[in-house]
This record gives sequence, C-alpha cells and structure tokens, in this order.
Amino acid sequence: MFKKILFIGCGLIGSSILRAAINRKLSKKFFVFEKNKKYRNQIKKINNKIILINKLDKKIKEMNFVIIATPMSDYKKIIPKLNIFLKDNTLITDVGSTKSNISKLIREKLSKKLNWVMSHPIAGSEVSGPQHGNKNLFENKWCIIIKDKNKDKLNKIINFWKKIGSNVILMSPKEHDKIFAITSHLPHLIAYNLIKTAQDFQKM
Repeated sequence: MFKKILFIGCGLIGSSILRAAINRKLSKKFFVFEKNKKYRNQIKKINNKIILINKLDKKIKEMNFVIIATPMSDYKKIIPKLNIFLKDNTLITDVGSTKSNISKLIREKLSKKLNWVMSHPIAGSEVSGPQHGNKNLFENKWCIIIKDKNKDKLNKIINFWKKIGSNVILMSPKEHDKIFAITSHLPHLIAYNLIKTAQDFQKM
C-alpha cells in the first residue's frame, strides 16, 4: 500500500497501528521517531523491520505516509519539520481526540504541498506504552475520519484503517468534537453506540 511509513510517536496507539500495518504488509519499510528512550528500547523488540530514527530531518524526505501519534501539544513543534523535509503530496494523518483545533492548526501552519487527513481511532486500553501494543486493537472498532476535499487522499486513509480492521465513519471536525464532548466521560461502549447512531443519522 505504501513504500515507507513514518510513525511519529509510538506509545500504545502508535505501536498498535505499527504492529497491525506490519502484520498486514501495508508498507515495504517502517520508520519510527520516538523521543522516549524506554519506549525506543521496547519498539526495537517488536519487529526487525522497524527502523528507528533520531531526528525529523532529511531522513524523512522519502516517506509516503506519516502517522502522528504524539500528544497533540507536540503538533506545533512537529509541523515545521514536516514542512521543511517532506516531499510534495506526502500523506499525513493523526490520532488526536479533538479536531477543530487541529483543523485550524493545519490551515494556518501546514505547507500547502502536504496532505493531512485527520483520523481518530476509538480504541485503547487501561495500560500504556509500546510493549502493550496489539495488532488486533482496531478490529471492529470505529475510526472517525474527518472529511476532506481531496477524495484520493481521503480514500487512501479510509482504506488504510479498513485494512487494519476498523469500521470507518466520516465526520466534520465540528460533528466529531460535539460527539466527543458528550462521550468524553462515558465508557467506550456508550461512545460506540453514539457513533453508530450518528452514522445511521447520516444515512437518512
């Protein structure tokens, strides 16, 4: 599906996406940028196909797909590096839990040569860290993808999440944030049912 995927941040969610992508052979090469030394040591043990990089510099130039799985507070620091070093039309996604703020950040700070289609996989665990990553974490779980005018890039993101087992629903940033303002303190099962209701409503 891709030649080179770069993961920026590789905790529980990032490492679970990484494991799923490796298992389903969705790229020829897998690169990880992770600042946490403890996590880096754990990531090395996942698979010998993983290439760890120390900096977001010219090494990332040839990446086809970038998945940002860091805290959202890091996005402002990451975007300038992407603008400088990524080639034109590189596809980017993230796993952040709010979207209106990220949409604004993308509009204001991301280079127009790059394509960022936002994602939010509704999956997790009571544990954290890459040692607890699970290649099946996203099986039959929802992944919300934010609508994008670039249909080709949007479809690539949709296909990626479907290939690692997710059920996909499209929303606007406003719709996403409204639902998660309601569900942020509720169990995942209730959140799942609310998303299903939203999906059914969109079909009406």
